[in-house]
Amino acid sequence: MSLAIVHTRAQEGVCAPPVTVEVHLSGGLPGTSIVGLPETAVKESRDRVRVAIQNTQLDYPQRRVTVSLAPADLPKDGGRFDLPIALGILAASGHLPRDALARCEFVGELALSGELRRVTGVLPALLGARAAGRCAIVPAANAPEAALVEDADIRVAHSLLDVCAHLRDAAQLPRPESLGECSPLMADADLADVRGQAQARRALEIAAAGGHHMLFVGPPGTGKTMLASRLPGLLPPLADAEALESCAVRSVAGHSIDPLRWKQRPFRYPHHTASAAALVGGGSIPRPGEISLAHHGVLFLDELPEFERRVLDVLREPLETGHILISRAARQAEFPARFQLVAAMNPCPCGYAGDPRGNCTCSPDAVQRYRGRVSGPLLDRIDLRLEVPRLPLGELHGVTGGGESTAVVAARVLAARDRQMQRAGKPNGALGNREVERDCALGAGDRALIERAVEKLGLSARAYHRLLRVARSIADLDESAAIRTPHLTEAIQYRRIDRR
Repeated sequence: MSLAIVHTRAQEGVCAPPVTVEVHLSGGLPGTSIVGLPETAVKESRDRVRVAIQNTQLDYPQRRVTVSLAPADLPKDGGRFDLPIALGILAASGHLPRDALARCEFVGELALSGELRRVTGVLPALLGARAAGRCAIVPAANAPEAALVEDADIRVAHSLLDVCAHLRDAAQLPRPESLGECSPLMADADLADVRGQAQARRALEIAAAGGHHMLFVGPPGTGKTMLASRLPGLLPPLADAEALESCAVRSVAGHSIDPLRWKQRPFRYPHHTASAAALVGGGSIPRPGEISLAHHGVLFLDELPEFERRVLDVLREPLETGHILISRAARQAEFPARFQLVAAMNPCPCGYAGDPRGNCTCSPDAVQRYRGRVSGPLLDRIDLRLEVPRLPLGELHGVTGGGESTAVVAARVLAARDRQMQRAGKPNGALGNREVERDCALGAGDRALIERAVEKLGLSARAYHRLLRVARSIADLDESAAIRTPHLTEAIQYRRIDRR
């Protein structure tokens, strides 16, 4: 029978749905046809595969070759199907044992010489092969990503000839080399480097403990960017499953993965000229954007009002749901986007509104237009808002000494996060409204206090629940089982910018 079946995987968002490559040889004029909703790059694989097989000193069948990629309604794109198509042709023509193909999944692009080239999105395919209980064979250039998947039978190959030798039991393909020790912390970003700014440091600790979004407002050069870059080091270490999710997004986006830093939380810092598609993802073939690349990490938006308003407003839904669904005319893809937002902005266009030195040259209308570029619904989703004032010269020179290091603060954050996980199984910033009512109960006096604050500051129902979540995080840092008045008043002060 001139029929061979090979297993591989497509790419759909950060998922890797299984694809069955069926190759049939029949009589008639020699030629190769590929069916199953292939995109242009997949259609062109027939020429790459034919020349690659010939250059590896193997015979390409002089018959009618039909390649079916099932399921037929799933779009197929990229060069990832070159290797399974080539192996299917060789097996159908009798050059490879068919039973060996059933135990493996193959992903790889072929060069005309028969060498295997790196493909994007290989990490989700490896996770899918592990779940299916099959061996996965990928290009050697993808070995760093392959080494991240433990407890799986993964082999790496340099060429089509190496894969053929492995399937014939003539030679065994090597496994990817194990990774070295991975550091979960950024050694070059320590909180002790920040001089002064005690309130901002405290807000960073609260944000890290509860997973809250935050906004820094202050004149240029006060350390807003420096503070934001220290947040990833304060967050609890990534679990292996979370680190793999984050790396899977980077793999789909075509970014390289550093084996020594793959467990570090991502810190994305897009420029304010970024488009909506760059921020949330898009394209005719949907690709992940900055919010997905920041999954389980931090998204820092500096010069917040300089972003286009419509670009910022696309963040509203992902901030609430933790994922983004990108729909196009022919394709749809869902990407994870559970990130922590840190934003920074100047108080006015020139940056010096409220400066005691009186350096501001902006009119009240100009200040209002500048701040109006950030919509109220987006600001409503940011839990902590605080001003970062100009530093006194003595603190800038370090006369008063630096504050606590990242390691010291991270230990308190980890203890507070552990209490949250034991209580609700999630950080306080992700609590639903019912969970807020259960875990953030207040006494009669505190209820009256928060009602006055909501009335005076004009807070929405969403802001009310977010205020309670922040108070719960402050209580967890204080090792308190209940929210007390000092916790609530501290949480309220981080919403004072709402009133102005």
